Parts: sequence; C-alpha cells; structure tokens
Amino acid sequence: MNHLPDTLCYLDGEFLPLNQAKVSVMDRGFLFGDGAYESIPVYQGRLFRFDDHLARFERSLAKLEIEVDLDRETWLARLRKVIAAFPAGDQLVYLQVTRGVALRSHIAPVGLTPTVFVTTSERSLPTPAQRLQGLACVTARDFRWQRGDIKSTSLLGNVLARKISADQAADETILLRDDEAGGPWLTEGASSNVWVVHEGALLGPAPDGRVLAGVRIELLRELCEETGTAFNLRPVSEADVRSADEVLLSSASKEIVAVTRLDGEHVGHGALRGRPGPVYARLHQAYQRAIQSQSI
Repeated sequence: MNHLPDTLCYLDGEFLPLNQAKVSVMDRGFLFGDGAYESIPVYQGRLFRFDDHLARFERSLAKLEIEVDLDRETWLARLRKVIAAFPAGDQLVYLQVTRGVALRSHIAPVGLTPTVFVTTSERSLPTPAQRLQGLACVTARDFRWQRGDIKSTSLLGNVLARKISADQAADETILLRDDEAGGPWLTEGASSNVWVVHEGALLGPAPDGRVLAGVRIELLRELCEETGTAFNLRPVSEADVRSADEVLLSSASKEIVAVTRLDGEHVGHGALRGRPGPVYARLHQAYQRAIQSQSI
C-alpha cells in the first residue's frame, strides 16, 4: 500500500503527485546511492539562503562529475511551484540529482541522463521545551567514509550513527575521529554541524574532506560578527567538547539549538551547568532576525 501523500513533486520535467512519482529500479541512486541532495528550509513560503544551498549542491554534483543544468531561475521556478502547492508555509524542500539509469555496474556509462527530483515536507523545529531545556546527545567514533565534503545520497553511515543516539533516547550523535594528527577530533553530528563554546568564543572544525561545508557555518560566522562573539574554525578535540561551556548543534531543520546533556553528563559549568547558555541565546535571536532578512 502506498502511504505517500498526494502533495506536488517534480520529477524529470514533470510536476505530479508524490504518490504517483516513480523511478526505474536501475537508477544508480537506488542501486548505489550515486547522487547528491540538498535540503533548504522554507519560512512562510520563502526559501532561506537559497543561493548558498544551490552553490553547495553544485559543488557536490561537480565532485561526483554529474552534469545537470543548475540555472538559478530554473531551480527557483521548480521549487516555488512545489512549495506553493504544499499546505504548510514552513517547509523543508528537498532536491536530489542522481547519475541516472543504467545496467548495474560500478563503472557508470558516459552520457547518462541524470534523474532530477524535488519534493517538500512540513519542517519540524525543536520544540519550546527543547529550546528551554536543551538536547541530549551521545558521542560515537566517526566510522563514515572519507568524503564528508560531498552531500551524497549515500547516507547509510549517517543512518547508523543516528540510530546509536535513537537507541539511547537521545537527540543526536556527535561524531569523533582519529587521524594522522592524533585525536579524537570532533567532525560533526549524524545530521548536524556541532559547535563548542569556550570563554565566550564559538569554535568548530573547519570544513574539509571529512566535514561538510554546512550552509550554517558561514551564517554563524555572520551572526557571531553581528553579536560580538568570537568565531574560530580549528581542530576541536574530544577534550574541548567535554570541557565546553556550551555545546550547540546547527542544521537546516534544527536552526541552532543547545546541547545540555552529553553521554549522560551535564554540559557546562557553574550556574549554567545543564542549561542553554548565553552564546546560544544571542545566536538564536540573531538567527531569527536573519530568517526575516535572508529569505526569498
């Protein structure tokens, strides 16, 4: 039985109900996860930081050597039509391009026609209680592949990482990885960027082959400048995470949210131990202002 809604989606040049959309079982996205995706938050029908998201999508596809028309106005028209047909104004619109359809082989034939898909769903933000109390997270070793810079549809590692926290009734899994320089080093969450606060400064790992260049990295740099908060991208050790004054998560769906429990222990020190801190409060307020000024 098909339980998908009849909301509008876009697939390979056609707008149609989601529950009627079909792709070939020989699509390389289905067989290999051979594709890239992007999720863009929508506030009251308006796309937030659309150009940044489209640029990242283009970078991922270029690294996969998948050639597809990424004309800005074409994509805007597709997305806006899908968004306008959805019953809720606050959404998370999803873009996906796979390499296309071919007989199963690790070597992809040249000249395939990419499969292009757009859908949307209602966006689920942290609840007021989660904003007030913060989230609970657990840590795990980062066992995913080495190309975290590609926003690939091959997300099995992230799925397994998120299951670790779900099995412990926690909200997210924070990943740590050893490398030639030692470690463990913070990389990211199963579906979030992770930040720590030390002495009032926001610190995060710099994007590289293991850390996705999250759209919210540049956004938080801007918000830190606006709020007078020091900002630094550098290697963040496990000790930095566990001794942090604050730990924060950011993503398209979470915006920015405080982590107040980590592996069963309270985050922070003194009177703010186990509570969202002042850097989070300032950045959350600035984030809400950015939504109003940076959505199209």
